[in-house]
Amino acid sequence: MIAGWLKERWEGTCGCAEVLRVGAPLMISMGSTTLMQFTDRIFLGWHDVSELAAAVPGGLVSFLLVSFFMGAASCVGVLVAQYHGACRPERVGPALWAGVWFSIAAGILLAALAETGAPLFRLAGHPASVQGLEADYFRILTLGGGWIVLATALSGYFSGLGRTVHVMAVNLLGAAANIPLDYALIFGRLGAPELGIEGAAIATVLGSVLSCLLFGLLLLAPEAQTRHRVRSSWRFDADMLARLLRVGLPAGVQFFLDIMAITGFALLLGRMGLVALSATNIAFSINGLTYLPVIGLSIAVSVLVGRSQGQQRPDLARRATFNALFLALVWMVGVGLLFVLAPGPLLDLFQSASQKVAPQDGGASFADIREMGIVLLRYVALYSLADAVSIVFFGALKGAGDTRFVMLVMLAASVCVLILPAWWLVEQGLGGIHGPWLCLSAYICFLAACFGLRFRHGAWMKRRLIEAAPGKNCHT
Repeated sequence: MIAGWLKERWEGTCGCAEVLRVGAPLMISMGSTTLMQFTDRIFLGWHDVSELAAAVPGGLVSFLLVSFFMGAASCVGVLVAQYHGACRPERVGPALWAGVWFSIAAGILLAALAETGAPLFRLAGHPASVQGLEADYFRILTLGGGWIVLATALSGYFSGLGRTVHVMAVNLLGAAANIPLDYALIFGRLGAPELGIEGAAIATVLGSVLSCLLFGLLLLAPEAQTRHRVRSSWRFDADMLARLLRVGLPAGVQFFLDIMAITGFALLLGRMGLVALSATNIAFSINGLTYLPVIGLSIAVSVLVGRSQGQQRPDLARRATFNALFLALVWMVGVGLLFVLAPGPLLDLFQSASQKVAPQDGGASFADIREMGIVLLRYVALYSLADAVSIVFFGALKGAGDTRFVMLVMLAASVCVLILPAWWLVEQGLGGIHGPWLCLSAYICFLAACFGLRFRHGAWMKRRLIEAAPGKNCHT
């Protein structure tokens, strides 16, 4: 009976096999991103523990600004998937170019905001030795943020068509280039200057530039023009940009609010001292091993739901979503067990040689950081299953274009469930490290419940993002 159930779930349109065909390359892509960030943090921990403490807050605040534009640009994939499902290939090129023009405007705005980080880090009250490093990291990442947005928009063409192997290849090459760049620019090796945390930021931006160039080369393929009119659709199309913004702006606000909540959480933990900040940063870095591959499945769900909506087949959208949820839960159980049973070796990867013999300046010994990190990884294991539910149902709602609801839920949850309660607990000195992390767990569970109930209710099935289909079957 179990074998039959698994076979039925595995086979057919939008079965687990197809979800993995679309999602596995994206999971590998996200895994490469995780590896890149993981290596980046390890190198910074070896170079200077203050740089490790600065990397997550500085990176999160920069990503907070970039996230709004990334969230909007990611909806290029939703439009492409729906046009593909509705047999409107000639509309794919204009959808892609709407994302390109949006990305150019985003890059200009982000560059103008690159010097705004220092006042925020002073306001956060982090240790003086960390504030300047946070501001340097933020400035460089924000100056280059437009490249990240553009890479997101360009990848939407391939992911929306279900060609996720292309996205995987580009991301793997970008991650492969980033690691030696990190090593050279952080430590001053291979003929490069020793730039520390600034070198890490430069390497990240260069990785995004490389990704954009590689996507551009792939778009030179003949089919991109003959079938999807990519090169001839470069002129500004106000109607297509309006369609992108209609679904993309709420998605951008949602992504912004999510990153804002996590950024605010990290900034609040910084008020508890260098040990709490460093332990939280390491736990977040390891947590990437959990959720980034599931985000790959979430993107696959957006593609399959978008395609199914274009075909006016909500039954297939439901099947894709629940099969992706099954796969995500299997993954989360395995990784959660790793965090519970073997947290020590993961945490030890962040220990430098100097920390093995003496505490760093400011009294933050790695032994203290490690002890607290073990506790925090148990929290990660605790909320990981709810995180899977939240991420997969978010992808499904996004693929259907139901982004306004997601935005409103995220606004309520980030302010009322995470930031305000965590701030009050930190200010009152209640619960130690457990209070804020319990708030984070409640936040993730709240999102999972809201997104799951919304999907079950079915309001997303009535969403229409694109023009009426011509009614012919164009799929090969």
